[in-house]
Amino acid sequence: MTALCTTTTAQPKKLLGGDVSLLPSYEARHTVYKDYNGRKVSFLPFVKQQGWNCIRVRLFVDPQNAPNDHKGEGVCQDLNYVIQLGRQIKKAGLQLMLDFHYSDTWADPGKQFTPKRWQDSNLEAMTDSVYAYTRASLKALKKAGITPELIQVGNEITNGMLWPTGKLDPSKAEGFDTLCKFLKAGSKACREVCPQSQIIIHTEKAGDWDITRNYYTQLRLYQVDYDIIGLSYYPMWHKSIPNLGKTLDNLAWLFPEKPVMIVETAAYYSHENDPWSKADTYAEFYHISKEGQEQFTKELVSELSKHHNVTGLFWWFPEENAFGNDVVKGWLNRGLFDNHTGQALPALKAFKF
Repeated sequence: MTALCTTTTAQPKKLLGGDVSLLPSYEARHTVYKDYNGRKVSFLPFVKQQGWNCIRVRLFVDPQNAPNDHKGEGVCQDLNYVIQLGRQIKKAGLQLMLDFHYSDTWADPGKQFTPKRWQDSNLEAMTDSVYAYTRASLKALKKAGITPELIQVGNEITNGMLWPTGKLDPSKAEGFDTLCKFLKAGSKACREVCPQSQIIIHTEKAGDWDITRNYYTQLRLYQVDYDIIGLSYYPMWHKSIPNLGKTLDNLAWLFPEKPVMIVETAAYYSHENDPWSKADTYAEFYHISKEGQEQFTKELVSELSKHHNVTGLFWWFPEENAFGNDVVKGWLNRGLFDNHTGQALPALKAFKF
């Protein structure tokens, strides 16, 4: 796949990659990654050989304020951490997607906690803080020679962000006035500091067209400035791949000017040492095995290739690798390397096609 253009007017080309935000933590523990034949490899050069051309990295406001259990799940990415990882990414010849979590910890559909430093702010002050924080972060990255080609203004913000102030029901119109104030503030900072970067608005209801339609329609009504519709798609939560295809078709029809990226996807290959799931949990569509993960990947890539508006695909937490380390508590078993051996899984090979 070829690299995405860095202007907002040229026709974007396709990106392939993953969110590898914990890679430095694994590298600090001397984690061994291996290719399909069991030979030791360096992670970023290896995935580049697999056709990857962009890496996604999350950024928290003050992750030292995160709950201890969240830190145990991988919440540690402050600005200095992201700058160091960003240097590795650029040195490897890969593009960078910066994912702003406007929170001290995980920001997703079930939690969008306001950072501790902003908790006593009113709406106006909080909007100013989004702008100032986004601007300062991007200026620091740019000064370090790490301008992100793509920037997410918020992470899985289907239900709003900066709760309770910016919380909303995405099936309704109420609440979008507040959310869009935040999004406009973030976008304004992006345009000022990184005018050639593409801005992504990221939601996670790819399996629900009515909510997806209402959400991006509201952003259009409030004239939010962004370039790309970013979706999460996980088979265990967002229905079948053909159902995703219908959403993509509808987006191409209703928002022809907006390319779409699947900025998060993954599937289980095991539930071993998994404190969150039981055996065969989420096995409705794909068997919980290496073969099932590979089958999912092949079918997803095949479906996405049918949609001209899809310009990117990113695996979430592909770097998970418990071989010889205890970086995170428990095993999620949705990465692209075997937790027992550190060897690349068949799904990684299927991903690049």
